[in-house]
Amino acid sequence: MDKPLLSESERPTAVHYRILFMSWAGWVFDFYDLILYTFLLIPIGQELQLSKVQLSFVLGASLAATAIGGVIFGILSDKYGRKSVLQWTILTYSIGTLLSGLAGSLELLVVFRIVTGLGVGGEWATGQTYVGEACPPRMRGRYGAFMQTGAPIGVALASVVGGLIAPEIGWRASFFVSFFPALLVIFIRKHLPESDVWKARQELRAREGEAPSSGLADLLDKVRLLLTSYRKLFVLSLVLAIFDMSAYWFTYSWLPGYLHEERQFSMVKSAVWVLVTQAGGFIGYFTFGFVADSLGRRPAYSLYSVVMAVGLAMITLFWDRIAAEPVVILIFMFLVGFGTGMFGGYGPLFAELFPTSIRNTAMGSAFNLARGVQFFTPVAIAVLARSYGLSGGIFLAALFALLTGAWIWTFPETKGRRLEV
Repeated sequence: MDKPLLSESERPTAVHYRILFMSWAGWVFDFYDLILYTFLLIPIGQELQLSKVQLSFVLGASLAATAIGGVIFGILSDKYGRKSVLQWTILTYSIGTLLSGLAGSLELLVVFRIVTGLGVGGEWATGQTYVGEACPPRMRGRYGAFMQTGAPIGVALASVVGGLIAPEIGWRASFFVSFFPALLVIFIRKHLPESDVWKARQELRAREGEAPSSGLADLLDKVRLLLTSYRKLFVLSLVLAIFDMSAYWFTYSWLPGYLHEERQFSMVKSAVWVLVTQAGGFIGYFTFGFVADSLGRRPAYSLYSVVMAVGLAMITLFWDRIAAEPVVILIFMFLVGFGTGMFGGYGPLFAELFPTSIRNTAMGSAFNLARGVQFFTPVAIAVLARSYGLSGGIFLAALFALLTGAWIWTFPETKGRRLEV
């Protein structure tokens, strides 16, 4: 290509900001649609007469579906482009959320949350790949981390809708109004370019006379590359994501319920306190990129994982010791959210590890297979709660956070690496 790539720009342009903002917005509503269900567990269970284990199974099914969505949409994105597939994923999770409001049984609720999970799994990797391919290497860490701030914003929106609005309009209407993010697709289609790194790769294949492959052949080729040339990196990435995802979902899948049932908070107060963790999360995600671009990917992960683990231990194991000081508890709630800022490192890290031909496939597969494993997490907490309370199950998140901070040192340092075409 004669025109310089976007990633070769000295300074960000309006195009960079549009790609970043729309990918970020897609991730905000992606995560909002996934997490909203956790704030509606109690009213859904009451109306449909579902037990905690059944409600946890529904959440687990949607998390498992993110693994399938991540793989499928990752392959489609490497084949058809980042822009097109980003639109498809947003439409998929929006439709799934809309249909969730129509569910009249456990079986239908599971099906509709699986549809939501498919779109959720595809959007993260596609958006992060899009951003990672567009931004200059020296700023990739902060761009990827800024996009990840969409997660706490999404949880905050879910807190407001699920904790403050749902009691007034009902859980079904809460799902219905959550369809509106699908309108993002109109803006993306009209105002965003396709990834020029992806287009350069397609042009290179054409110049080399490489014939377009069938969908199955393309899939087999990507799987072969992941399991041969990039096997070690892929396995390392998958394990890292599993540890971190376990830390996150052991924390958040039952956190509103924990505050409501074991700490006797009202649903409104539970939502407000969760907002404190998300304020910490926003700052954690936002700052992680600067720390990672300055100190490196590995030290940043370790630092944030320890902060999360300390916060989790204090709001579960040591709650009774600090219960007399609500401000102290809120500080540790804030630190739990701040520590989750390490999720801001996945987009840049994975983009720097894998070449363009399989970047979205590798990123989507590693991140979302790890999220799919979390099928067992909400159910495990519900079972553990019978003997140790919800606090006992949530405390396990601290151990997974520490494992994340240790495992990152099995990776090479990739700070500032130029992306492979």
